[in-house]
Amino acid sequence: MNAHRLRGISLAAALTVALAGCGHEDVTKARLERAIAPTFANLYVQRAALLGESGVTVATIGAAATCDRGGPKVPDVGPGPDWICMMHFRDDQGQIQDGKFEVQAKSDATYVAGGPSKLVGPAMLTDSHGRDVPNPVFEFDGAFDPDH
Repeated sequence: MNAHRLRGISLAAALTVALAGCGHEDVTKARLERAIAPTFANLYVQRAALLGESGVTVATIGAAATCDRGGPKVPDVGPGPDWICMMHFRDDQGQIQDGKFEVQAKSDATYVAGGPSKLVGPAMLTDSHGRDVPNPVFEFDGAFDPDH
């Protein structure tokens, strides 16, 4: 092979690698919203069980999320630590709550979210048996479907 052809192959390979690493389109507002609300609801049910609260279900929580990346001038796509999801739900007392969750969305279709302690409680809880346990909704991670 001549040197010109090798340079062309190297450039093509570099471009392919660069484009493959730019899976920014996989992280979207809709995908994140569809993933974070049910994950939060399931973990909130676990929190209620730890505290010995009955009657708290995913259905009674009715969680819904609205996510935004970096404000109105930033497109709502791509991985990054600058996603904010507003979570709307009913708490364990049946009261409507709205809270801002800071979200780090990653290019591997996973995320880490943390909410305000005034809504979800502290990092550690005292369960119904008097033990100190981690609060499952204080900070949580999850995954979203990058294909839907």
